[in-house]
Amino acid sequence: MKSYTLIGPFSQAVTMANLPLKGALSDSELQIITEAGILIHNEKIEAIGKFSDLQQQYNGANVMELKGKHVCLPGLIDAHTHICYGGTRAEDYAMRNSGKTYLEIAQAGGGIWDTVEHTRKASKEDLVKNTIKRANRHFKNGVTTIEVKSGYGLSVKEELKMLYAINDANKTCLSDLIPTCLAAHTKPNDFDGSNEEYLNEIYANLFPKLKEEKLTNRIDAFIEKSAFSPEQIQPYFKEAKKIGFDITVHADQFSTGGSMVAIHNNAISADHLEVSTQTEIESLAKSNTIAIALPGASLGLGCNFTPARKILDAGGALAIASDHNPGSAPMGDLLTQASILGAFEKLSNVEVLAGITYRAATALNLKDRGVLAKGMLADLSVFHTNNYNEILYNQGNLKPCMVWKNGKLAFDKHKS
Repeated sequence: MKSYTLIGPFSQAVTMANLPLKGALSDSELQIITEAGILIHNEKIEAIGKFSDLQQQYNGANVMELKGKHVCLPGLIDAHTHICYGGTRAEDYAMRNSGKTYLEIAQAGGGIWDTVEHTRKASKEDLVKNTIKRANRHFKNGVTTIEVKSGYGLSVKEELKMLYAINDANKTCLSDLIPTCLAAHTKPNDFDGSNEEYLNEIYANLFPKLKEEKLTNRIDAFIEKSAFSPEQIQPYFKEAKKIGFDITVHADQFSTGGSMVAIHNNAISADHLEVSTQTEIESLAKSNTIAIALPGASLGLGCNFTPARKILDAGGALAIASDHNPGSAPMGDLLTQASILGAFEKLSNVEVLAGITYRAATALNLKDRGVLAKGMLADLSVFHTNNYNEILYNQGNLKPCMVWKNGKLAFDKHKS
């Protein structure tokens, strides 16, 4: 029994178990175990139930007995970030708040190309270091799994450098990093050719390397007037699917069209959706594509939130992610952003928590996390309170006091 560890008692263990993937949720549906214990064996949850019962049943297990009141959630999951980058866009933020348009900011030397230039100048080692730093900050906020996109390299060589950096960072940072190739972020300014020619170069020369070196199994693209049209991206996604990649899409951020491409390609997720209309909402609800709201981008740009309430009421699956990036979403605090989205979109607490746990896990095609249940990874986010409602009520101000990753206590606020 020495290889078993029993943690508890928790005032509440909010399991997120036995909830549907799609549609609206009521807080009354939450499975909450009071005075709970969680038994861990080989990085996974072996059992969950009353602490006193587990203590008797597994006599001889290592016991980590908690003092005071604690609420345990599954480790949080951020299904959309861009935390691998060089430079900053603080000047962009100031100009945008002063009324400058995206085009004016770009003409002044800002915009995405500014980040591309800084990322290209950065060494792989610098990108690794900064990605770990940002990921570990996320981890201390309870986020144990983080999707990380490339997309600031915009050439075969530089996209590979970014994905090498993300994979290297994953070896030593506290969270699990899930890499995604976003080489189709926009056509680079220094590419002498059409959008179609750029995409052809990427899928002909980058995709085989990604598969050969197992750098990612996810391909993303930005479908927008300033990036790629639905017609231009279709052959790109066709090639990605032929090789066996999962598809995800930056969709409906400033204009519609992207979500329909996501549905047509059976994409695992359609992300952003700030301008989605009822037509797109109903189509998403009928599909297997997860809608991902990115409130950080709405806060950073000062634009509408994703119509999360309508998506859920239509029967869609909704995840919530931070979109942490240097341009439009610099805050990078998932719990704060999810709490604010909940207030503006009138989401129940369980709908918000589902969006950053098991529904986010599904958006990353991960079946081993996001729920506190036997056989799942022992990723735990623990808060010093006796009522889970306090977590969202404090809108990100109540931070985790402890975070477990793969059954190991990796962050303890009292010892940091």
